[in-house]
Amino acid sequence: MSKNRMDELVAATHKSRDARELGYREQALKLYPWICGRCEREFTRENLHELTVHHRDHNHDYNPSDGSNWELLCLYCHDNEHQRLLEADQGGGKPASAGSESSPASTHKPFAGLESLLKK
Repeated sequence: MSKNRMDELVAATHKSRDARELGYREQALKLYPWICGRCEREFTRENLHELTVHHRDHNHDYNPSDGSNWELLCLYCHDNEHQRLLEADQGGGKPASAGSESSPASTHKPFAGLESLLKK
């Protein structure tokens, strides 16, 4: 595939995504109060660009008009939600529910073998 063709495909994909996001974002902002569903931070027109639409089932193509697959999250809570899912996928476990006190135990052992290295 030529570089020009690849650039055209990427641009078309971005344009399609942006148009789709505008549609469900506008709907969600009309349905729900402008409050983050996790940290409960309130938003105004001045900072509304920091409020995002999170898809509960992570399927960005499933956008029922009743908003049942959406929740409004601030940028920080939205990033945190996706990071938790990435970490759960890497660990093979299920993500801890929001507000859960327990978190998966770490499997990384940064000091494994340190004693043998210090003896050398």
